[in-house]
Amino acid sequence: MGEFSRRTGVSQRLLRYYEEQGLLTPSRRPSGYREFTEADVATVRGIRMLLAAGLSTATIAELLPCMIDDGQILAPGCSGLLPDLNRERERIDEAVAGLLAARGKLDAIIAATAPAVTDDPEVCYASGAA
Repeated sequence: MGEFSRRTGVSQRLLRYYEEQGLLTPSRRPSGYREFTEADVATVRGIRMLLAAGLSTATIAELLPCMIDDGQILAPGCSGLLPDLNRERERIDEAVAGLLAARGKLDAIIAATAPAVTDDPEVCYASGAA
């Protein structure tokens, strides 16, 4: 597993996690050692791409077997995956909108903050603000 970790740039701990989640299924030698192939390297690359795209491991487990890896990017093997991918995009859009709203509220709080009358941070704590 150490060599495979070096080849993929993914920690052994994460590789074990991918295996536990059913995302990676290396064959086993009679000794119990995992045996990884070039296809497993491509699988790890695909997992990393889909994780970077914001997908959960459960969603990746559903979609990855139907994806085509050209060595650069993953593409759906058929248009039947588009509803699932669009659903994930909508979920990410909602999360982005929520973060932007939170940032807007924080900006308003920052803008409403009275200028400091002193540079002593203890003054804020002494007045009960913490």
